[in-house]
Amino acid sequence: MQKKIRVAIVYGGRSGEHEVSLRSAASVFHNLDREKYETFPIAISKEGRWSETPMSAVEKADAALPVVEGAPNVYLAIYPGAGGHHSNGVFCRADGLGTRIDVDVIFPVMHGTFSEDGTIQGLFELAEIPYVGCGVLSSAAAMDKELAKRIVREAGLPIVPYVSVKSGQWNITELVARVSKELGFPVFVKPSNLGSSVGVHRVKDPSALEEAVQDAFRYDTKVLIEKAVNAREIELAVLENPELGKPPMVSIPGEVAPTHEFYSYEAKYLDENGAALMIPAKLDKEQIRTAQKIARSAFQALECEGLGRCDLFLDKKTGEFYFNEVNTLPGFTSISMYPKLWEKSGIPYKELLSRLIDLAVARHARKKELVREFRTT
Repeated sequence: MQKKIRVAIVYGGRSGEHEVSLRSAASVFHNLDREKYETFPIAISKEGRWSETPMSAVEKADAALPVVEGAPNVYLAIYPGAGGHHSNGVFCRADGLGTRIDVDVIFPVMHGTFSEDGTIQGLFELAEIPYVGCGVLSSAAAMDKELAKRIVREAGLPIVPYVSVKSGQWNITELVARVSKELGFPVFVKPSNLGSSVGVHRVKDPSALEEAVQDAFRYDTKVLIEKAVNAREIELAVLENPELGKPPMVSIPGEVAPTHEFYSYEAKYLDENGAALMIPAKLDKEQIRTAQKIARSAFQALECEGLGRCDLFLDKKTGEFYFNEVNTLPGFTSISMYPKLWEKSGIPYKELLSRLIDLAVARHARKKELVREFRTT
């Protein structure tokens, strides 16, 4: 019998999107092929404590995996070869004995700060363990919405006009004047390094700008102020091509039609009727080709690997597409767009998870071939 691949599902985290991660992790856990994979759920609390979630608690969980109080603490051994010949990496239980949990690959099902911004990816790199998703560079670049816009603009892709401000380096009078001149109202105010619409506000007039900016600064040290375009929200799932040198695969487009004023956190996760998800989106063939081309180009410009969900705006008045962002660890809940888009494009959820794990293992194997020291020949 073929030996099962040992997968650590790492979830939770110190992020404003902690609860979203618990939901995504539950979906991944329940949909991984049990004949191919042995799973080890590892929770990270809001305070940053890593623990091994008892399987009894996981099996009972339906909509969201728990972070169990008092569960055994674990840590990741961050030195190469920690797992010996048995595996690629190892977690150790902080039980006084250092009992090992050998794993072959990590599936991080995390969103937001310290989760998809390159920080935890750097930890996995130090441990030299395969992990699903983008690497350090692309994770960090895509997470910073303002930096991502600069990169894709350099690649020739269209973006919505914006201004950005940093904490402690802004004056409300000057900011109102600049926004009024360069963008006009209404605008969207959002933390530059966050997702799931946490801390996002639609500001209709100058009097409400200061409060929105201050709230966004609760979540990040850089805030993005973006011209509000009367647009449709089009999303596409991108998947790295397993054939080296081939362009990434792009799903059919989907559309998010919020019933709220915009696609807020409440509309995404708290109100089951907060938005209608339409797959496929009602686009003509030329619009589909354009959207897929932008998504593919953005994925490549940001040097993404594994997966990404590219979000676009389609101006209702002009018919122009604008790049919004790439999510390098998009939601994997039962209602999330990324798996739904691939399902409608011909890749079922269970197969999608297997493909992502295969891509992670293959990338790690390629990197293991790199020389880490100077050689004369």
